Amino acid sequence: MNIKLIAIGKTDNKNLQALIDDYKKRLGHYIRFEFEIIPDLKKVKHLSEAQQKVKEGELILSKTEKSDILILLDENGKQMDSVAFSNYLQKHMNSGIKTLVFVIGGPYGFSDEVYSRSNGKLGLSKMTFSHQMVRLFFIEQLYRGFTILRNEPYHHR
Repeated sequence: MNIKLIAIGKTDNKNLQALIDDYKKRLGHYIRFEFEIIPDLKKVKHLSEAQQKVKEGELILSKTEKSDILILLDENGKQMDSVAFSNYLQKHMNSGIKTLVFVIGGPYGFSDEVYSRSNGKLGLSKMTFSHQMVRLFFIEQLYRGFTILRNEPYHHR
């Protein structure tokens, strides 16, 4: 199984980017992982929130295949602890799917089309985090999930 993370806009903070790169490298020992950045939309001043969500949604959906399982990282999504998340990953790996895609939306969330296409929603916390921090937190949790599945000591540090 492949795992792909799609996010809107680049990571501006070099320290965050270095940490993201570190966890991406670590993940490579467990699974094929791809992190795809969709550039921020240009000229958004003239777009309503709904129009911006639709345009971002079109870009998100253009990066997926019909066979992909699409999971939205959404504040209203199902929350789980790290062990439950590792079991969630294992369940998907056992299902024989080719690619599991997670998506971090833009500043206003997801369009109705993206919600309709999705196969589920996952929430990281009841707290609000910046979109750039969510990238790091999620990639770290992916790494943690695989170390849990392999009974490696990382989770217990």
